[in-house]
Amino acid sequence: MMEEAKKVSDFGADVFGAEAIKTYLSKETAKKLLATIEGGKPLDPAISGEVAHAIKHWAMDRGATHYTHWFLPMTGSTAEKHDSFLEMKDGEPIMAFSGKNLIVGEPDASSFPSGGIRSTFEARGYTAWDPTSPAFIKRHSNGATLCIPTAFCAYTGEALDKKTPLLRSMQALDNSLKRLMKLFGKDEAHTGCTLGAEQEYFLVDKKYYEKRPDLVLTGRTLFGAPSAKGQQLEDHYFGTIPDRILSFMNDVERELWKLGIPAKTRHNEVAPAQFELAPQFEELNLASDHNMLVMDTLRNVAEKYGLKCLLHEKPYAGINGSGKHNNWSVSYGGKNLLDPGSNPDENAIFLTILCAIIEAVDKHADLLRAAVAGAGNDHRLGANEAPPAVISIYLGDQLAEVVDRLEKGSGSKAKKSDSMKLGVDILPVLPKDATDRNRTSPFAFTGNKFEFRAPGSSVCCAGPTMVLNTIVAESVDRIAAELEKSGVAGKAKPGEHTTAFHAALQKILQETLKAHKRVIFNGNGYEADWITEAAKRGLPNATNTVEALKALTKKENAALFKKYGVMSERELKSRYEILSEDYATRVRIEGTCARDMASEMILPAVKGEYLKTAQACAAAKAVDVTSGTLALGEDLVELGSGLDALKTGIKKLDEALGGTDMPAVLTAMQALRTTVDTLEHHVADAKWPLPKYRDMLFLY
Repeated sequence: MMEEAKKVSDFGADVFGAEAIKTYLSKETAKKLLATIEGGKPLDPAISGEVAHAIKHWAMDRGATHYTHWFLPMTGSTAEKHDSFLEMKDGEPIMAFSGKNLIVGEPDASSFPSGGIRSTFEARGYTAWDPTSPAFIKRHSNGATLCIPTAFCAYTGEALDKKTPLLRSMQALDNSLKRLMKLFGKDEAHTGCTLGAEQEYFLVDKKYYEKRPDLVLTGRTLFGAPSAKGQQLEDHYFGTIPDRILSFMNDVERELWKLGIPAKTRHNEVAPAQFELAPQFEELNLASDHNMLVMDTLRNVAEKYGLKCLLHEKPYAGINGSGKHNNWSVSYGGKNLLDPGSNPDENAIFLTILCAIIEAVDKHADLLRAAVAGAGNDHRLGANEAPPAVISIYLGDQLAEVVDRLEKGSGSKAKKSDSMKLGVDILPVLPKDATDRNRTSPFAFTGNKFEFRAPGSSVCCAGPTMVLNTIVAESVDRIAAELEKSGVAGKAKPGEHTTAFHAALQKILQETLKAHKRVIFNGNGYEADWITEAAKRGLPNATNTVEALKALTKKENAALFKKYGVMSERELKSRYEILSEDYATRVRIEGTCARDMASEMILPAVKGEYLKTAQACAAAKAVDVTSGTLALGEDLVELGSGLDALKTGIKKLDEALGGTDMPAVLTAMQALRTTVDTLEHHVADAKWPLPKYRDMLFLY
């Protein structure tokens, strides 16, 4: 028991959380700060000085000498500028940290992507303390730094980061739910969004990684013939974790626990060398920040084991890519609104929220698709167990029946969950879940939450969940407005509703389902028939990032974000510019890397093999040897044809890189890859310049 208690005591040791707040702050200040963190109350600016003083002492007690405002710029990564606590006072060095140091910082805004909000000569930008995400210690080999999670905005006050719109969307959803819950007779309470982000990743031995310029520069292999064994045997999924990898995972979890990140589950994923880490659910904003730290920790700890962590959505062709399943739910006053209980069809609030979500996803599928768009995810969506680009909702049989009866006005009872008998006397009878799992659905109900499976492994959770919060807020508002118009809402005592209220609510929900049920699909998203059926239903299917990002240019979407105070029209336009430029830049980097690798590494190797084969043919003929010359001749023809195709492919890719048509670059890259991957089988293994898939995919 003592050993177990010691392990638990390390959890959150490097976080200025509730325990540290109560220890280092006065009782009254601690109460005010915790009210902001846990209850969403406005921050009292008068306490900033005392909080700053306490955080400094807490951080220095843990070896920190510097602090940084840690934020999420539009680069898709995190950013930090370190300042020491050291200050000179009357010629003497002191360690100081003021309330101003805590609340606001001033990084150079012009050097981050702004989409036109900031010009190069307009450098001023601000970071603003986010007290709802606790400060933490980031350790390195020779010290530690205090990290203060912050929002990042321009001199004009416009958001330049991913956190600010997320926080705004959470506030918008809170306002909408308060309006709706008042009509149900509920006391005003705080809305809580929660998130559990399952993180998939690949590991590769560093010695192979360093010999692959494509992995180093782009995060994925631009060339590589399939390994004879890949994931066909399905023996890696949930298989025994190799000792080296298990040690790595243990160290990752220890680091995460110190940061207060509740890493819970680890296992082998489907593809060889692919793994998953899943945390317990947390408050949405905190979970988003924590996921960024998870990715950092995976990369940093991998180095200690001679490994590289690949967070690209599709590091290897032909096998599973990596996603980041966003398990999202919403609560009010501590009650999960997506928990249907034992009789979900009799739970009016649950059904109302469910119908609001169905409407939101159908109405704004284009925004959800845009939120997961990116050069890497284009290679993943719709391939090897990733959901398709068509956004649909999976409800499962039982809930689908409830929704169907609600739409038709049937009052019969829903099926109750039964038991699962396994046919072996010594095994227990298991309760049967109300819903199965659908791995092909982009947006699936999984019991008391929705699992958004479309986000890629490298994405920041803030983007997709910001969109989800906003579109659900709009639908909740519309339903609340319809109830208000009915004139029957809010008249009953709390917990009691009139027949007229239920009749009005049922009519609203029926109309909602009739208008938006097309987005519900419980079948196999991989079947070609579904794409055809989705088109008939009028569901959008943006198969690439260029098409998906067009959603950010629509006037109605700009009006939506503006209405809910999540993003101004200029802020939304900046996102379109930033993401479009990011996509084009990444594709251009990949194309240039592929061209250079083919020219400088593959071409010389193929030439060498061709010359060696030609010399062998000539030597055999010179001594009148005929046996073997037929095979040598065939090899020479194949190598020669491949050499010609390789040279042509390099030229075509180079021509495509000279233009601005990124799809043309991708097409030329794929053609070149086909040639290179074929030649991999015709060049001696010892002479092939790149580590092969069979080398990289199996970590033992």
